[in-house]
Parts: sequence; C-alpha cells; structure tokens
Amino acid sequence: MIVTDPVADMLTRIRNANAARKEEVEIPYSRMRWEIARILKEEGFIKACFWNSKGKKKAPIKIYLKYGPNNERVIHGLERVSKPGIRRYAKVGEIGRILGGMGISIVSTSRGLLTDRQCRQRNVGGEVLCNVW
Repeated sequence: MIVTDPVADMLTRIRNANAARKEEVEIPYSRMRWEIARILKEEGFIKACFWNSKGKKKAPIKIYLKYGPNNERVIHGLERVSKPGIRRYAKVGEIGRILGGMGISIVSTSRGLLTDRQCRQRNVGGEVLCNVW
C-alpha cells in the first residue's frame, strides 16, 4: 500500500486508536513521524514512544496513548493543516495559539520540527503540519 501523505496517515492511526481506547499504536518509521511522536511525548499528549532500529531495518514506531484517571482521552483532536495539495506556511506572527495555549501546532522549520511556542521563542516560521488539542 502506497501512502501519499505519511503525516496524515500517522494522525489518522493515532486518532482511530484513541477513539477505540487502545493502549498502543504502531506506525511505520520515518524521521518526520518520529519527530512528531517525540514532540507529542514532550508536550504530554502520549505516554511514550519507542523505535528499535536494531535488527529490523524498517521497525515500526510504537506509540503508547495516554488516558486520564477516569479513562478520559488526553488527545481530543488531531488536525492536519498543511496537505500535499495545499501547503500552509506561516510567519512567526501568523502562527496562532490552539485553544488559547491548551493545544499545540507542530511546525516544520529550518531548525527542525518545533511547536508553536518554540517558534515564537526562536522567532521562526515555517510549514504548519498539524494541530493537536
């Protein structure tokens, strides 16, 4: 199966696993997907993410989803902003806050993948990949 938009595929897999209240989800490895998973962990949206490069060359990324004490979801929404057909770029002043700072935007910049907050701190803009809240 050929996936034309790997980031949208990743977000859909996480969204579906979250809706089904799964503990973990496997995603095929790519560096961009790994960086997105790392940001989600740093921001507290997922419990953990692992990728074992030993042995298998194409080992998947394992993402362990996070739920609250009463099994409520931590991730309420995942939205792809920039798509292969319509790229969305934003200057540092144009990157908005998601739910007044409760969510994050993941932005692809010349300094790697950063959150909207990190973009404002470092004064860089870029391609807005997705919003998470």
